[in-house]
Order: sequence, then structure tokens, then C-alpha cells
Amino acid sequence: MSDATIAETLASAALAARPDAAVRETCERLLMDVAGLCVAARGTDYVGATLATAEGSGPCTAIGHAGGFGAADAALVNGTAAHGEDYDDTFEGGPVHSGAVIVPAVLAAAERFGIAGAEALQGIAVGAEAICRLSTVVPKAVHKAGFHPTCVFGAPAAALAVAVALKFSPRQVVDALGVAGSMSSGIIEYLTDGAWTKRLHPGWAAQAGLRAALLARHGFFGPRSMFEGPHGLFHGFARTRDGDWAALLDGFGRHWVAATIAFKPWANGTMVQPYVDCAVRLAARGVRAEHVAEIACETAEGILHRLWEPLAAKQAPPNAYAAKFSVPYGVAAGLMLGGAGLDAFTDARVAEPVLRALCAKVGYVVDPANPYPRAYTGHVRVVLRDGSVMEERQANLRGGAADPLSRAEVEAKCLGNCRYGGWESARAEALVAYAARAFDAPRVDAVAWRG
Repeated sequence: MSDATIAETLASAALAARPDAAVRETCERLLMDVAGLCVAARGTDYVGATLATAEGSGPCTAIGHAGGFGAADAALVNGTAAHGEDYDDTFEGGPVHSGAVIVPAVLAAAERFGIAGAEALQGIAVGAEAICRLSTVVPKAVHKAGFHPTCVFGAPAAALAVAVALKFSPRQVVDALGVAGSMSSGIIEYLTDGAWTKRLHPGWAAQAGLRAALLARHGFFGPRSMFEGPHGLFHGFARTRDGDWAALLDGFGRHWVAATIAFKPWANGTMVQPYVDCAVRLAARGVRAEHVAEIACETAEGILHRLWEPLAAKQAPPNAYAAKFSVPYGVAAGLMLGGAGLDAFTDARVAEPVLRALCAKVGYVVDPANPYPRAYTGHVRVVLRDGSVMEERQANLRGGAADPLSRAEVEAKCLGNCRYGGWESARAEALVAYAARAFDAPRVDAVAWRG
């Protein structure tokens, strides 16, 4: 029996990993999705506040913005922008957001140190794989403890990604993971009032992982047992050390769960999206807001504290960001607006009286047989004023493993996000084209993505 720690075993597997065609396709999609989202968010107030903290200049790109930045600043800005509208990728079973953490970290390292596309691909692939697998070691526990899994697992995953892209030794990779464990963070108190902190979490994890890797590169010593130790990451954030470590380690770098990463069709919380789809179909069947007496949705107990409760607050979100994490608002938007794109999440839109009145009619019933987190389901049952009932169900997340978006749909999403951010079509199309060839380039360079 091996005496290797979890970090040591993970480091060896990650250094030996070679992305297959399916995971390369996912990484190309992650690259274009993240870049398009950064352009879409480039004029927002939260990105402006993040940019204002940058110190000095450097060789790295904050996507959609003029000038060069230091690596840590670029990772922070890009990660925050990519996740800011909650329109980025997700992973069923976690949930975690891979691209908004891993792509900014590796892109910053690639521009800072001039690495080739093949090394960037390996780094993004193993980083995305790690954050996805880490989220399934103790499903739901990190959220229940009050933390954001993307930030908690994102820091070590980003450290692993950068360490592999820069071809660290096994000892350096383990040190990077160990150091990153002390940089993991992210409370979910933003749910109370729609504060901006969730937007920051992937950017923080990206720059923290980058910094941890660079510390390790210069000999900074991190704990070997960072994951499973008596004072380790899972003890601190999941409140248990009894995890399914096979979910992290078995087949790592050979069997790629990252190839099933989901790309979102709507700009709100992951588990809200199947409910939006159900509402859209009901609208297509003729349901109108003025006809509705009440709406009841079957749901999973595991999402109540984030997306349903307190119910009165979710039925009347205080601002557009809070509305992204409200199933009642998602259902109302699907019925009235035909979806939940970026235009559905402005403060003016969320304050519209008719939308708010419909939102107030949406309640829930817990389904004890709901498969969450193995699958994200949707259900909307509308009782009309004439007493008739109309109902829709959805068994899986659209965009996920059971119903993935096509490459063309992901490209169209990227182009639409670039237009939303004010880029002309030619420039947006060049971004999409670059994602297809970046991993074959002798050097990764995102200068063309500057504003």
C-alpha cells in the first residue's frame, strides 16, 4: 500500500496526463466562453472596481481592456469578469465553475512566462479536471458549511494547472497545492442581499493559485497532507475527512470527467436553469402572466438555502444580482421574457411590477426523490385563474452531459456576449477563431483581446 498523500498522488497523475480530443474540445470551448464573458462584462461596475485595484503594468491581458497588467492582476480581473454574470460553465455533481478560475490563471502564466499552447492546454485540462473531481469528494458538504466550492477548490486546482503548465517537478507541484490550501476561501453570504462577492471568488482563486504556484517554484514549502490532513482543506471547509478520494484520484488524466463540463444557456444560477426552460415551454404553450393564479415547483432539498429561502426574499429579489439566485425570478423571467439572458438581469428589469407580481406567486414543494446533485432537474406547475393546470418537467440541465450545447451554440453565445460588450462582429469572430488554434501556437498571447 502506498504511503503517498493525496497531493502527491494527484501531482504525479497530473504531470503524466495528456488531454485527449474530447477534453481538448472542452478546453477550446472554455477559452472562448471565458473570453466572451469577459468582453460582455468589461463595462460593469464590479469589473471597474476590480480594475481599480491593479498595481503597475505587465505583459498580461485583462480581456477587453487596454494596456498590460501583472499576472496576478490579470488573473483576478479575468476571473471576476468571467463569472460576474453567472453565465459561465458549470459541472454537474459539484457544482463548480471551472473556466472562470482555470483559464485566467493559466492565461496569465502563459503570457508572463511565454509558454506554448500545448503546455497551456495541459494546464487548463488538469486544472479543470481537478476542480471538478474535488467537488465530488464530499458532495454538497462545502455549500452546506457556508462556503463556495468554486473558490475553495479553485485555488488548489489553479495552482495545479499553473504548476503543470510550467512543468514543475513533482515536489514543486505538491508544494503549490499545499500553499494553495491556505489561500482557499469564499463564504456564500452574498445570498443575503445580492452583494458582489460571489463574482470575485473565481478571480480570487485564479490569482491565489497562480501565486501559490510561483511561491512553490521558488522553494516555498507547503503541507503534504493539505487535502486529507487533520487540519486540512476538507476538515476546514467540508467539516469532514471522510471523503470519496477515489472520485478525485481514480483514472485522473486517463478518464476525463472535464469532458462533460456544461456550458450555460442562461445567465443565472445553474440549478435555476431547468426551471427557466420549463417556464419558457409553458409560455410557448400559451401561459401568460395575467392568467396565472399560482405556481408550484418540485425541487431538491439541497438547493433550498441558496435558491428558494427565505422564500419572501427570493420572491422579491432586491437587485439584479440577487435575482440570478432566485428560482421564482427565473420562472417569472422564463414565462414573461422568453428566457433569462443578460437583458433579464438589470435592476430596472427586476423592479418591473408585473414581473415582481408573477415572481410572488412562485412557491415550492420538496421532492425527496430528487436526484440532486447527480442531476439538475426542473419542474413548473401552473394553476390558471380558470382552475386549469399546465405543467412542464425537465430531467437534466440543458447544456450538460445529457443534453450538451453544440460547438456552434457555444460559438454563437461567445459572439453574442462580445456584441453585448460592444465589440464589432469581425473582432468577435477573430476571438472565436483564435480559440480553435491557441493550443497549437508556439506561444499563447491574448494581446489581440485587449480593448
